Amino acid sequence: MTPQRERPPTGPGGGAPSTNGGFGKPRRPSSGGGGTSESRADRVRTGSQVIPDQVANRMARRVALATGIPTVLGMGVFVVSYLLVSRHILAIPPSTTLLASGACFLLGLLGLSYGVLSASWEEQAGSLLGSEQIGVNIGRIRSSLQAMRRGSDGGVS
Repeated sequence: MTPQRERPPTGPGGGAPSTNGGFGKPRRPSSGGGGTSESRADRVRTGSQVIPDQVANRMARRVALATGIPTVLGMGVFVVSYLLVSRHILAIPPSTTLLASGACFLLGLLGLSYGVLSASWEEQAGSLLGSEQIGVNIGRIRSSLQAMRRGSDGGVS
């Protein structure tokens, strides 16, 4: 058997290694000397939609609460069930533990949608629970989807 030689590292196309650590497309050098090749202001000027920081932070807080609390409760069901069963305090069937924790995790999944849809998508904040925003935001999503369909159907005869 002959010993195998190590090959030099290559990039995605088989050539020189990429400039981004070997993952994805090679980075293009930016012209401004900054970290990103396209600033947020440039994206706004070119027409791509950017979520304002205030709105994104509001959504993130709501999603964290609406998914975090049920997820912690779902994990807590396992811990409490284990303690009750292992100390012979209560005989809990495994299916009950599974259903209870599954319900909490499902509630957390629904909380993800609630967190995004209940946040005010305007610069000013909405109410604490945001229930009045859900219908408004669903309407915005529907109109956006309809506009996208019309745009994609417009070129086909």
